Amino acid sequence: MELTPAGRNRYRLLRRNKMLVEALVYASPALLPLITGDRSLEQLAAAACLPGVVEPVVGMPDMHEGFGLPIGGVMACEKNGVVSAGAVGMDINCGVRMLRSNIRAWDIDRSTLRALMNAIEDRVPTGIGKKRHHPGVTSDLFEKVVYQGAETVIQIGFGQTKDRERIEEYGYLPGANLDKVSPRAIKRGSEQLGTLGGGNHFIEIQQVEKIYDPVIAAHFGLYADQLTVMIHTGSRGFGHQICTDYSRTHIHAATKYGIELPDKGLACAPLDAREGQDYLSAMACAVNFAFANRQIISTDIRQAFAEVLNMPTSKLGMDLVYDVAHNIAKWEQHHGRRLLVHRKGATRALPPGHPANPAVYQATGHPVLVPGSMGTASYVLVGTEQNVESFCSVNHGAGRTMSRSAALKNISRTEFENDMGSVLYNTRNYRHVLDEAPRAYKDIDEVVDTLSTIKLTRQVARLRPLAVIKGKD
Repeated sequence: MELTPAGRNRYRLLRRNKMLVEALVYASPALLPLITGDRSLEQLAAAACLPGVVEPVVGMPDMHEGFGLPIGGVMACEKNGVVSAGAVGMDINCGVRMLRSNIRAWDIDRSTLRALMNAIEDRVPTGIGKKRHHPGVTSDLFEKVVYQGAETVIQIGFGQTKDRERIEEYGYLPGANLDKVSPRAIKRGSEQLGTLGGGNHFIEIQQVEKIYDPVIAAHFGLYADQLTVMIHTGSRGFGHQICTDYSRTHIHAATKYGIELPDKGLACAPLDAREGQDYLSAMACAVNFAFANRQIISTDIRQAFAEVLNMPTSKLGMDLVYDVAHNIAKWEQHHGRRLLVHRKGATRALPPGHPANPAVYQATGHPVLVPGSMGTASYVLVGTEQNVESFCSVNHGAGRTMSRSAALKNISRTEFENDMGSVLYNTRNYRHVLDEAPRAYKDIDEVVDTLSTIKLTRQVARLRPLAVIKGKD
């Protein structure tokens, strides 16, 4: 599929065949061959064929082929349009949160880092299918969480009241209805609250390596050589099952309502139909679960630091900087219209002064957290006024260049260890995390620079990984 240049780091995918709108792709010259080398452009074009879609369908610089909408894709629909489970993704509200600290990285040696990793793993189950073992997390709590989100667990001691103001949507999406969720999804969710999972999920201890904007960084509580922690996980098997269930339901709904599907991965239902509303209610359950999941894990991490460093949590200064969601569909105001914005592997980035920013970040715009691949840098950004063209969205990470199977087949142990360098990781068997090796991903610096160069984002800080915890996939 041919792209038409549309300015620096911007390309248009013009309307063709049954496309109702154009697509807009952000890529630097170095990233362009990676974007055109898989089916992601075809998937953007397919999304542009759905009823009620608003121009443009957007591809981020980390975009790569997924199921339905590409990962790194953004699709907005009007109220007479559709909602698609495949355009949200399997891990509903997979997201990233960041904790700051009062600790200087140079005060923590490698043996202490290892002790911190062990203490965190003692508290947070990692890996696919792992179940909760936290004594404070019960099945009754799960049912409250799906309706009230992070606030439910904050009220019983997982974190602080002020955390809520530093979570996207304040840690709660309205409209949840557990009656719209299958018994299988409920069973999976009730067993996994407070767990990390596998795949690209991680807990990473980091050092603030560089400050680009001292004023904004200070407002976020960040400074050079500070120790920070980043958490990347979502709704676990709960969200995965909801997506699986409704992807099937939406195939039948499309036939029922006369929608011609360009791709089964984009199975959808009209927003005003029962099948569309039911999905939004089920999705909200998973969104709220994920916010609470990251809240519980944050508390476990704070307690692990307190134990290893022999300090009260009040002195650690491990405050929440922000928690951002990706893999979500939300009603938002854009260009004077109320739109349902699907972000799959993309992150919201509101500019300064936007009314949806929390009060604490009104003047700056909320922090945008963009993790790199395992062993590479991560970034803290803010959105600018110019990024309204992307429905106030940015990339959520680096983006894969190799499938998991290709990474396992083609990356040697020497290559993996050279790429990881001095970064500690939590498994003796490197093959357990080889599919997440740095060279299986795009260059995070190139990806981040793609949008900051054209002033859709502003770089605030660059973070260097010191130790990473991942679960076996």
